[in-house]
Order: sequence, then C-alpha cells, then structure tokens
Amino acid sequence: MSMEIKWISHASFRIAAGGEVLYIDPWKLPDSPHDADVVFVSHSHHDHCSAEDIAKVSKGDTAVIAPAETVAKLHAANAVDPGQQITIKGITVEAVAAYNIGKAFHPKANQWCGAVFTMSGRRIYYAGDTDLIPEMRELADLPGGQAGVDLALLPVGGKYTLSAEEACLACKAIGPRAAIPYHWGDIIGSIRDAEAFARGVGCKVHLLQPGQTVNI
Repeated sequence: MSMEIKWISHASFRIAAGGEVLYIDPWKLPDSPHDADVVFVSHSHHDHCSAEDIAKVSKGDTAVIAPAETVAKLHAANAVDPGQQITIKGITVEAVAAYNIGKAFHPKANQWCGAVFTMSGRRIYYAGDTDLIPEMRELADLPGGQAGVDLALLPVGGKYTLSAEEACLACKAIGPRAAIPYHWGDIIGSIRDAEAFARGVGCKVHLLQPGQTVNI
C-alpha cells in the first residue's frame, strides 16, 4: 500500500496511508485542510508546537499526542513520554527520546520526544530535535527479522540538532531503508546541509523542497 509523505517545511510533515492522515509538528501551514486523524507534537518550542497550525489541520475527532510537558501548553492532548506507546485510529505512536548532549536547547530532563509511527505496516522514525544519542541504536532491525525503520526523518541543520555529518552517523546506527532530511531552510540550516547529508549517508535519500511529496 502506498504511503504519501509531504514535507511541509522546517520540521513539519504530513503522512497519509490507508485512509489515515498524520501530521508531525505542523507549523506555518499555508492553508487549513482540517484532515488530520492524528497530530504528533514533539516538544513545546514555538516552531514545533503551534496551536494555530494544529487548529488548521484538526477536525472534530482529531487526536493530538505530545509529551506531558507540552500537553500542559496545548491543554488538549494525549500525553506520552519516551518509552510509551499509544495507538489511535490505526496509527501507532511509539515515543522515543530526543535531547541534546552538552547543549541547553533540548534537555533530556524535559522528556521531549521523537517517535516511531506505524502506519499500514510501515515504520517511520521522526527524530524530533535531537543530537546523536545512544537510544538511536535501539531502532535498528530487531532479532528474528522484525523490521526496524523503513523511513527516517532526520534534522540536519546543526546547532540545535544533528548536523548533516551527525545525521549520517545516526542513519548508520538506525539502518533505515530510506531517509528524508529536515530542519533546514528556515531558522537554521540550508540546502547545502541537506545535500551534504544525501552525499554522505548510505541509504536512499528523498531530498524534498518545502511542499513536495514522495510516495513510498
């Protein structure tokens, strides 16, 4: 079954498969589609947690999932911390750690998240705002042939998150079948970072422009 991934811009994605629609960290949306079944918010920074943009994608029964600290800001969401899992409307969300090492932007103590989403049998890893952390190794293929990650969505802009070089190392640890770089082109990072990632990583890379989609 085909899955459509749209990079909205920055760290925002729309993923559609099997009749279900997932938004990740919607921000600066140009329209109001009101088509989300699930919205995942990784943490409370303004470029990831935008109540205005969540409202643009939400409909009557949209479920919002976010870390506990971020739920308090949104006032209406399902709380998950790293290591917890929730399934809503056929979309499974496994919250995973996302934090900085040696930087103050995204402290581990905040319990902010990335996530692995399972939709129509495929597993998509969204790293959130993170450095290269040891927990990433846990996302690789599991014993007995159980799938690890089909697609990894990784920041490449550096400073606040992984650099392009570090994102390449993350891919080596995770072993995804394909990857999409994000967190470039707005606030931090440029096309040069995304291109450096595409050259240096050992898997297929879908290098999207804002608003572009890919079907996998």
